[in-house]
Amino acid sequence: MTISHEQAEWFRKTFDQLTDNIEKAVLGKRHVVRLALTCLLSEGHILLEDVPGTGKTMLARALANTVQGSHARIQFTPDLLPSDVTGVTVYDQHKGSFEFHAGPIFHTIVLADEINRASPKTQSALLEVMEEGQVTVDGVAHPVGRPFLVIATQNPIEQAGTYRLPEAQLDRFLMKTSVGYPDRQATVELLVNAKVRDRAGLVQPVITAQTIAQMSELADEVYVDPAVVGYVAELAEESRRQPHVRLGLSPRGCLAYVRVAKTWAAADGRDHVVPDDIRELAEPVLSHRLLLDAEAQFSGVSVETVIGRLLDSVATPTDRVA
Repeated sequence: MTISHEQAEWFRKTFDQLTDNIEKAVLGKRHVVRLALTCLLSEGHILLEDVPGTGKTMLARALANTVQGSHARIQFTPDLLPSDVTGVTVYDQHKGSFEFHAGPIFHTIVLADEINRASPKTQSALLEVMEEGQVTVDGVAHPVGRPFLVIATQNPIEQAGTYRLPEAQLDRFLMKTSVGYPDRQATVELLVNAKVRDRAGLVQPVITAQTIAQMSELADEVYVDPAVVGYVAELAEESRRQPHVRLGLSPRGCLAYVRVAKTWAAADGRDHVVPDDIRELAEPVLSHRLLLDAEAQFSGVSVETVIGRLLDSVATPTDRVA
């Protein structure tokens, strides 16, 4: 069973409605908003590497308000414990039994702010919930529910006192991108309305959590031609052969790539994935999954450079037909 044209058109209209609503709080960042929504509907998570004050928290709160969900912000610090994230089991003397007190991870949208400032032990508290949608405390599994999205941030400028995210954890993020500074027009609009302290508070719900789950199921039914699947597989193989690359695209990364491309195609009102979807999503999907060697920095080679070479070295299915 594949998604029908009518269903794809409904998906596009709803997706655009969600994007427009979030843009009331995050001005001039439509592409980033679309990427965050794509992660949510693909049941994945997003890593924002950006300087402070660019609207990362505003994006998370506006997204939560739009989908009638709850929102939590966890400020990651060196003294943060895993139980501060997941929750803890405590003994109730009056009831004579143990009770689980849920941590801030049990929300629809969770902002893990400056995630690389916490110790690796605390960072690892997110591994299970990001992969399986549940938290295990004292041998008991506690589902976090659907929809569920982790928006993690890290500051690329100040690295003192930080712990670099391990590759296994980076691979669990569906995408990596940055909000960036707004353009002049958006900045002027922001300053004109400076009296509005909480722009995310103006965002009203336009969709229910059940509809989000329905959209996720529809995205799974988007058709992917075998030639496009082969294109992704070839990109993965070629990524491991690129100069200066120590670690290429993993099978989990390939699955993420296809899943995201399906949602991206549905958001465009299509019932099938085209090669341009794969190329357009290359940077947010691949940038945190390709690990470069030490010589790359000395040679002035960046991940973006490698991704550009990768896309140039592998012919798209349409190129092969031509």
